[in-house]
Order: sequence, then C-alpha cells, then structure tokens
Amino acid sequence: MLPEADSYEALSAAFSWHVPERYNIGHDVCDKWAGIDPDRVAIVSISEDGVREEISFAALRALSNRIANRLARDGVRPGDRVGVLLPQAVETAATHIAALKLGAITIPLFTLFGDEALSFRLGDSGARAVVTNAQGAEKIARIRADLPDLSVLYSIEGPHSGSGASDLHAAIAGESEDFTVADTSRDDPAILIYTSGTTGQPKGALHAHRVLPGHLPGVEMSHDLFPQPGDWIWTPADWAWIGGLIDVLLPALHHGITVVARRFSKFTAEEAFRLMAREKIRNAFLPPTALKLLRASGRPPEDARLCLRTVASGGETLGAELLDWGREVLGVTINEFYGQTECNMIVSSCAAIMEPRPGLMGRAVPGHDVRIVDAAGQPLPDGTPGLVGVRRGDPVMFLRYWNNPAATEAKFAGDFLLTGDMGVREPDGFLRFVGRDDDIITSAGYRIGPGEIEDCLIGHSAVAMAGVVGKPDPVRTEIVKAYVVLAAGHEPSDDLARALQEHVKTRLAAHEYPREIAFVDALPMTTTGKIIRRDLRARAAGETDAG
Repeated sequence: MLPEADSYEALSAAFSWHVPERYNIGHDVCDKWAGIDPDRVAIVSISEDGVREEISFAALRALSNRIANRLARDGVRPGDRVGVLLPQAVETAATHIAALKLGAITIPLFTLFGDEALSFRLGDSGARAVVTNAQGAEKIARIRADLPDLSVLYSIEGPHSGSGASDLHAAIAGESEDFTVADTSRDDPAILIYTSGTTGQPKGALHAHRVLPGHLPGVEMSHDLFPQPGDWIWTPADWAWIGGLIDVLLPALHHGITVVARRFSKFTAEEAFRLMAREKIRNAFLPPTALKLLRASGRPPEDARLCLRTVASGGETLGAELLDWGREVLGVTINEFYGQTECNMIVSSCAAIMEPRPGLMGRAVPGHDVRIVDAAGQPLPDGTPGLVGVRRGDPVMFLRYWNNPAATEAKFAGDFLLTGDMGVREPDGFLRFVGRDDDIITSAGYRIGPGEIEDCLIGHSAVAMAGVVGKPDPVRTEIVKAYVVLAAGHEPSDDLARALQEHVKTRLAAHEYPREIAFVDALPMTTTGKIIRRDLRARAAGETDAG
C-alpha cells in the first residue's frame, strides 16, 4: 500500500516494494479477509433483472474452496490452465480464486468471443478445464473436437447435455468448504491473459502471482490514494480483461473493499448513471469509450444523484474537454492511467497529490522505472519522442508470452520492456502519450500521433466518436484522415467537414488537421472499447487504391 504523503515527490521518496517470497493471490483476496472480518461484504451481485445479492468474504471463501476441491478431484493440478468464460458474477470471482488457490493458471475469457477466438485461446493454452454459462457451453460444444486437452467443463446455469457441460453447483454441493492453499511463490505463474489482437494473432501474456502486488500502487494512485473509508467500487469493464480483473476486482478484494458486479448486455449511459447513484458508487473505472458515451448523453437523470469520490480511466489519452466534463457532471477530476496487458498500471495521474495536466497521462507510479527509450532500449533525453519502456524486474511485468519465445525476446531491448507505444517525457516527469508506434502518421516530414487529433474532434459538439489514421499520399507520404461518428441531431455535410477541419487546425496545428473527413455510422472497436486503427488504415489505403 502506498505510504501517506501530500505530494508526488514525497510519495516516491517514501515508497518501497513489499512482495512476499511466498504469496498466493487467491488467499490474499479472499481467505485473508474471511479470517479478519468474515461478514464483510466482498461482492454485491446484481442480475440483469435487478435481483441484488450481497456475498460476504466468508461465503466467497466457502464457494471458492468447494470449487477448488472439485477441480482437484477432476484432476486439475498446479500449472494446469483453467478457463473462466463468464460475465461479471460471483462465480467468476470464485473460480479465479479457486484455481489460484489450487496453484493452477486462470485464463480470463470474454463472453462475446466467437468460436474462432475461443478455439485459439483454449487450444493455444492447452486449457484443461473451463467454467462457463449456458451460452458459453454452446460455443465450446461447437469447438470441443479442436480442444484435445479440455477434459473438464462446467456451467453455472445447470447441465447441458448437448455440450457435455456439467452443473457446477450440483458438482460442488458435497465438497468441503475447507481447502489447503498451494504454497506458491511470488514468481509462480497465475494468470494468462491474451492480448486484444489488434496486431496479428493474440499473444498470451503469462503473469505471476506478484502481478497483484505489482498493480496495487497504480490502482491506489489512480483512485486518489485508495482505499478510503466508505469506498465502494464498480466498472463496466468486463472481468475478462486486465482492466476489470486486475485493476478493479482483485485489488479491491485485496483491500477488503466491496465490488459491485453488474455488467450490462448493452452499455447505456442512463443505466450506468442510475446504477452508480443507486449503489452509491464511490469509485469507478470508466474506460474512455464509456466516458464519451456518458458525456454524449448529457447529464444524469434528475433522480440519479451521484456520490463519486474517484473516477479512473485508461486505454486512451483524455483531453481537457472530458476532464472539464468530469468535474462538472461527475464531480471529480478523472485520473488517467497507462499500461498494457504485459505491464500494466505503471503511469498514473492522482488529483489528490498533483495538479492534472490535460493531454498528459501522468507520472511513473512509485516503484516503476518508466523511461522514454530508443529501439535499442537506451534512455532518451526529456522532450525527445521515443518508445515507452519499463525497466526489467518490475513486479507487475509479465513472465513471458505463452508458447512464443520469439515474441517474448522481441518485447525487450537492453534493460527495458518496450511497450510499443510512443511517448515524450516532460522535464517534470509527466509523460505524454503520442500513439502506438505503428499508429504514427508521417506527413510532410512531421510525425503525428492520432490521439490528440481524436480528442480535439470529440471536443466539437457535433462529434460523438472519431478515429484518425494516416492515408497514403504521393506527395506528403501520408495525410491525416478522420473517420467521424456524428452526435445525435447532426447530419453529414461539406460545411460540417470544413468546420471540423478548422476546429482542429485552430486548436492543434496546421499540419495536424484532417485533410479528409469521412462520416461513418460506427468505428471498428476491440471488445475492450479501443478503436482498431489497423482496420481504418486498411480502409484508407483501399480508398487510395480505388482512386
């Protein structure tokens, strides 16, 4: 936990890592609190039809131990992979905790994955067991023949004869509520999370048990020195992603803070506002896309009174427009943070101890040595664009890519892990995100990052979403091309396109304005809500070829 401090400098000076040599995430986030305060609420589960249930740490311990005993009886051993194909639910948390107590490796899986995505991840990992629901069981039934290592399949919604899935709750009914937690070290593998696949086949980032202690400083900083009395946290981000699982669920349980489990089948601003008001949510992790949808909807309903203490956001850089809206409507300064699946929560802002800087993603979280480096891993001077790098040996850093030693080796240069993102470090230590290395636009000798242009565009009242890429150009190498989704009440026109171009030109720089604007109904997005610029670049290149 971060030490008490009234400034970033004092916080950094006082910080030191305390990661036990023998450590197990499952014990830490569940059994520890079941022993200290068994009746404390761990999870508030809210079903699609609004049924609300509070689950104590004692109940979570009992459930996870029964699942662990059942998996062990089924032949799951330390090091085996256990897929968790579930939405936000008590069983999702309990299955992760159970497998981790057992010494197995959990694989978070998104419920909206199609057959090919699931087949690749389960096949590549050699998963031995999967816990899912009825929908997931049907998907796995279609690909079961391609998964020779999969021998255990449970559904939390009863047996499914066609899929071969057994009823999880029936199977664990007779199991003991006691379980001896595996004596794992901090470096033993624990969680295998596949990257979103925006560049080629997904890669499995294998994390050790130390990944949770490694995350804590960043989580605490992004939520203004979390935890504080009365904290109560929720995120619309699925627990299948690192942002939901290790940025929210596990850190909150580590601190004994209640997590609200309520994922919408379709995110709507009104329902999100009402949930945060009804549950008196104090802390929320809201990805940029969710923030933009909330902002586009206007203000919360009259009967939805918010009581937020903190909002954290990561994935894309926020700008002054969203930060101003957050203060006005949410009542908080949104704290940006930065990281990636392989090495997450390494940079953050923290309004409690430092002034927010619109357009900058924050400073290195204490304990993480984050530098701007060249392709060889050599640190660059402040003010020089380069790759965001993290020094080896960091507790939050992944162990390796699963079955991919070449990709693991390519991820490092010298003493640093290379994130693949371009950035600039200011003299005071603030870091500016420039863009993905392959997202950089080269135009008339300028290197232009798309994020700032996208942020500028959504600052216009007519724009709901924007994606910016480089379009091949025989004179300038590339021109800036923007794909724009309009806000309700606005129609595409040449006049509006010119107004948006002028909007960017006057707010950023003449060489950064989009020389072409295309109005579209939707942008290609990953399941985590990030714009797939690769698809937009392919579209832009196709337009050039067609022309």
